[in-house]
Amino acid sequence: MMSNTTSTPLSRRALLGLGATAGLLAACGGGKTAGEAAGAGGGGGAGASASGSFNGTYSGPALTLSYWNGFTGGDGPFMQKMVAQFQQENPNIKIANNTVQWADYYQRMPAAVTAGKGPDVGAMHLDQLATNAARRIILPVDDLAASLGLQENDFAPEVWKAGVYQDKRYGIPLDVHSLAMYWNSDLAKTAGVSQAPTDRASFEAALAKFKSGGQGNPFWMPSRWPAHLMFLSLLWQNGGEPYAADGSKATFDSDQGIAALQWMVDQITKGNSPKNVAIDSQYVAFKNGKNPVTWDGIWQINDLKTAKIPFGIAPIPKIFGQDAMWANSHNFYITKQATADDNRLQAARVFIDWMSKHSAQWAGAGMIPARTSVRQSAAVTSSTQGPVAQKTDAMRFLPPVPGLGDVQSQTLEIAVANATLLKQDPAAALHDAARKASTLMQANQKKFGA
Repeated sequence: MMSNTTSTPLSRRALLGLGATAGLLAACGGGKTAGEAAGAGGGGGAGASASGSFNGTYSGPALTLSYWNGFTGGDGPFMQKMVAQFQQENPNIKIANNTVQWADYYQRMPAAVTAGKGPDVGAMHLDQLATNAARRIILPVDDLAASLGLQENDFAPEVWKAGVYQDKRYGIPLDVHSLAMYWNSDLAKTAGVSQAPTDRASFEAALAKFKSGGQGNPFWMPSRWPAHLMFLSLLWQNGGEPYAADGSKATFDSDQGIAALQWMVDQITKGNSPKNVAIDSQYVAFKNGKNPVTWDGIWQINDLKTAKIPFGIAPIPKIFGQDAMWANSHNFYITKQATADDNRLQAARVFIDWMSKHSAQWAGAGMIPARTSVRQSAAVTSSTQGPVAQKTDAMRFLPPVPGLGDVQSQTLEIAVANATLLKQDPAAALHDAARKASTLMQANQKKFGA
């Protein structure tokens, strides 16, 4: 089982599309914004000081907050411990913790909120915020962030900026999680690979050593998950962008994109990878010691530890001109249910504030805390994911475009699969997919509102 963002690669991949589809369910309207419920100036209400500023505590009547998340993998126990500790320290706030598979989560949550039976507060992937914001499933949290004293310099800049849709903030970042490079340390020692490759030359040199040492296919290239995340990373490394920032068209078929996908195909034609690598096969092979190096998400850390695989982890190598790697983030959000009265909103504020400040504990789940002060703490820098945490400035996120996940699953993912399965030339595959993606994105602009 994959840990962190998914229980299996398929479910994680599915949620990218299903999150957008969920937005097509009946949208919830009305309700106060977080600022309106808090009096716009942060005054009054339990949890506010006499001067009107948020003091991090809740002193109102006992209540229950509904908290939804999809932490069903190896990350689940860590979140459960954090919730339990929060309740011990805040006895007036009970957390009704509803944990479901992410793919089911993005289908069920919008309808539940509309019916008034959804979460007051929840965790959501960064790339789902815009879709749910456009459908008014979640509410702006600019005033909430201000009341908590949160600013861009408190977080990795890229992840902080990515939580804004149409000039309003919809998420408070908990973590960042990215693609990374894993290598089997025993096989590396046998092959004479003493250091983690950092660029194209050292990566290709390492693959050559693995092959000389008897590893016939040292770097398996998947046709599906996480192949499109590898492509996006390489595209960004090559100076390209997958989509226009305004959501009007796809741009992943640029010269930079074609070169990125060609490099992936070259790994197969040059014999570094076998042909027709099915979804998750490269990870299973790595986990069983059959291939010495793979690229996958940092959410695999605890699964590999459980399997007792000797491994090292590092940022993916700089194959092209600049450091870049795909990343996502879990963000806290608020629905209109939490803004129904001041006490409920204040309790939600206390919960989000506490989780953000205690996110070093979340690092145990293999995550990288988004909060700068926590991310730079010894607990994180000395963790297994520490080498990747040091490269948060190289992490890249998809633009906040409603419905983009659904578009990507129907176009870009298919193009990458067709090319890596050697069914279609990289340029032709990307051009075909980009035309379709642009048509779908323009339709989404009308549907969601440009």
